[in-house]
Amino acid sequence: MSKTKKYIRNFLLFAILVWLTFYILLKDQDMGDLLAVLGTVKIPFVLAGIVCMLAYFLCESLNMKRTLIALGEKTDLVKCYKYTLIGFFYSSITPAATGGQPMQIYYMHRDGIKAASSTLALVMNLFSFQVMSISMALISMIFFNGYLDTALKIFFVIGITLNSMALALLIIGIFSKKLSTGLVKIAIRIMRKLKIRKLKEREKALAGSLLKYNGSAKYIRANRKIILRQFITAFFEQVLFYSAPYCVCLAFGITSYNVIQVVALQSIVYATVSGIPSPGAVGVSEGAFVSIFSHVFGNEIIKGAMLLNRGISFYLFVFICAIVVLVNTFKAKKEEKEEQIKKEEIS
Repeated sequence: MSKTKKYIRNFLLFAILVWLTFYILLKDQDMGDLLAVLGTVKIPFVLAGIVCMLAYFLCESLNMKRTLIALGEKTDLVKCYKYTLIGFFYSSITPAATGGQPMQIYYMHRDGIKAASSTLALVMNLFSFQVMSISMALISMIFFNGYLDTALKIFFVIGITLNSMALALLIIGIFSKKLSTGLVKIAIRIMRKLKIRKLKEREKALAGSLLKYNGSAKYIRANRKIILRQFITAFFEQVLFYSAPYCVCLAFGITSYNVIQVVALQSIVYATVSGIPSPGAVGVSEGAFVSIFSHVFGNEIIKGAMLLNRGISFYLFVFICAIVVLVNTFKAKKEEKEEQIKKEEIS
């Protein structure tokens, strides 16, 4: 119940941030002009953007299924797609996307997948995704740094630094048992000095994290071909994720920028906003898109393009994933009631 209340609070915070974002961005915008701009879009390209997002989720699901099957778990692509959508929803409504993985592990556990296996699958997904997103952003920044103003360049550096630190800690946790053990001990000492509440629980969580990351090293050494496929899939996953703005360009009839250029710009946007811990990076994502992509769309239609892009790549799927979560939650409760009834009948 306490977790439910927590997620309700997070969702309300998410809704408030969305309202503030669009109020600030659109308060001086004539809504008639905005609707007229949106009325000119070519629907087939909007649908193409939605398909790109569906394929993006498919790639993540494929990587998840690949790891789980290699670990001897019984699952299928449909179930893994469900876990992906659930993770997207909870990541979107929680600060720094902290709610996604725990809920994915919970739903996998309900389907009979061991926590150790589900955790390892999610760690490997995170590892490949982080490597690809950082690499693509850094390469793109070499060619398109002129599209960012000073403030966005600072945010880009912050985002890349935080993601690189997270990736470095992930690599240390996976490949260096001694160093990762030492880092955990240092973290525990710091928490003790700061008199952090629920210290024992946090110590157990850190120790558990250490075990799961160390287990990843064995998996990587034993499944090098699978890991290579994982990185290839993660690359296409990134490209599909960053292709939504290109579909928006085509929807508005803009053909002066090719898909490589738009994907590169979107990878910079993602890296720029990823260091901000707001739920779903709401606010900063819209602002960064308007600033960077104004070169592509022009001032007249940039806000309409921003609405369409975020609608396709984020808000639509938050809504769809919310439905998936609700359906699975009601299904889980129904199964729990049926199990309880059977136990009562047996007793």
